[in-house]
Amino acid sequence: MNSPNTGAGGETEQLYEALAGEYDLDEKHYTFGAHSFSFLSVLDSYALLDRISPEEFVKDEQMPYWAEIWPSAITLSTFIADELPLEGKRIVEIGAGVGMASIVAAWKGASVLATDYSLEALRFIRYNALKNRVKVETERLDWRLVQCREQFDLLFAADVLYERVNLLPIVYAIDKLLKPGGAAFISDPRRRLAEQFLELAGENDFSVTPLVREYRTGTESVAVNIYRLMRSAESP
Repeated sequence: MNSPNTGAGGETEQLYEALAGEYDLDEKHYTFGAHSFSFLSVLDSYALLDRISPEEFVKDEQMPYWAEIWPSAITLSTFIADELPLEGKRIVEIGAGVGMASIVAAWKGASVLATDYSLEALRFIRYNALKNRVKVETERLDWRLVQCREQFDLLFAADVLYERVNLLPIVYAIDKLLKPGGAAFISDPRRRLAEQFLELAGENDFSVTPLVREYRTGTESVAVNIYRLMRSAESP
């Protein structure tokens, strides 16, 4: 793949060259809200499995899911671009991956903190924000032990409900990160684990509103739900 234009800025080019030296890269273009975006990801995320030592896997069981752009992230980004007024809002994304939803939210006028447990992911978020000419803050965040003291108007997450052990920690993370009156939007391809997550959310005083969506590209069609979570006492 060709290097980006030097007009994109010296920092962008330097970061691209650093990433290209470590990964086989894939850059794709998407349109959200009639605006064209470019996102860099890893060509083959399974190739990254060799980077994970047995010791690291035993400690965190971290898989390189961050390295791909999933239908849930595209669906959430479409929803953000088309349906959410974000001007002046303060937003956090957890499990941000390469930062698609965060970057679209920043383009919509939000102040955004994109977080992921993977330090590798944060580098891709930084590059994608620079390439798309938006400002996005990045920070490492472990939803099992949220140390961020700031609270946010909105929280976004795409495709994070894939391990049972993470479901309750994600509920607690949402509770800790949302301001009073805040809302979380969790995008998921209707996994069975999502049902367990919603039960846990209800048990922890969140009300849930499912927004039914579908991701289509070519012959591919993926059913995706976006779940809006609000504390029950604050629901409209």
